[in-house]
Amino acid sequence: MKICIYGAGAIGGFIGAELGGAGIDVSLIARGAHLEAMQNNGLTLIKDGETHVTHPIATNDPTKVGTQDYVFITLKAHSVPGVVEHMQPLLGPHTAVVTAVNGVPWWYFHGVDGQYKNKQLESVDPGNKQWDGIGPERAIGCVVYPATEVIEPGIIQHIEGNRFTLGEPDGSRSERIQTLSRALIYAGLKSPVRPRIRDELWIKLWGNLSFNPISALTGATLEGICDDPGTIAIVRRMMMEAAEIAEALGVKLSVGVDKRIAGAKAVGAHKTSMLQDLERGRPMEIDALVSVVQELGQLTGVPTPTIDAVLALVKQRARLAGCYWSD
Repeated sequence: MKICIYGAGAIGGFIGAELGGAGIDVSLIARGAHLEAMQNNGLTLIKDGETHVTHPIATNDPTKVGTQDYVFITLKAHSVPGVVEHMQPLLGPHTAVVTAVNGVPWWYFHGVDGQYKNKQLESVDPGNKQWDGIGPERAIGCVVYPATEVIEPGIIQHIEGNRFTLGEPDGSRSERIQTLSRALIYAGLKSPVRPRIRDELWIKLWGNLSFNPISALTGATLEGICDDPGTIAIVRRMMMEAAEIAEALGVKLSVGVDKRIAGAKAVGAHKTSMLQDLERGRPMEIDALVSVVQELGQLTGVPTPTIDAVLALVKQRARLAGCYWSD
């Protein structure tokens, strides 16, 4: 089995280190100082107070590793359309592509029946680059739960969590997804296969679409947003709008709004990824977390006045900071 991690940063590097440590044939696509450090010194993972070093193939040239059985895409969602052509050497006739990316995936309506079958989403896949260049038949869904950080080039700090929930777009327990799940479990990662992967995608998205932009607009942590009556009221309205969209799409949310908010508050004084990106001058994941929900609202006929307002504000904030990828 050959597995390639395309975008071996914090999450991708964590997966690669665990797979490599288990003796699985894994290669890493990366760039810059992080790539150079891995090439010179190996990939270091600090986890549970212990330091582990592995030496997988690390390169910025997919032709050097060739066709893979599985490719994990662990980039920010807005970065993926721009690398589809670059990753082509990794894709053979039977290669599966695991979308370990935040937000609504580009293949969302593949594998479903009804009026939205094979509907493509412009907000997350402009020009259908991923749909055409990767192919929805390759896609395996993945909900990423661990928290990790690149503390210096070539060194990954594991903070918490080790679950990567998998799901086929059509809900089947295919041989390819079971084989992948077994490999991840063998490497010490939790990897359940779920028949309704979109339900889990929405639970994570539910928090990201609301807390992330409000955090970026206010500078507040999760705890700070939850403790302020004004901001938490906006979060609640955004979640209710999104829940109506999810319900219209057949999603079953396993928790209620109050429980989802309580879960976010329990994380404490944590800065969301969108706020961190803004502070560091990096492109923000606005479209995959918020714009796509607006698009799905338009598709299903569900009004999204609060989401629309917050989206307009956070786009403006990002543009002024030079952090909106679509510009």
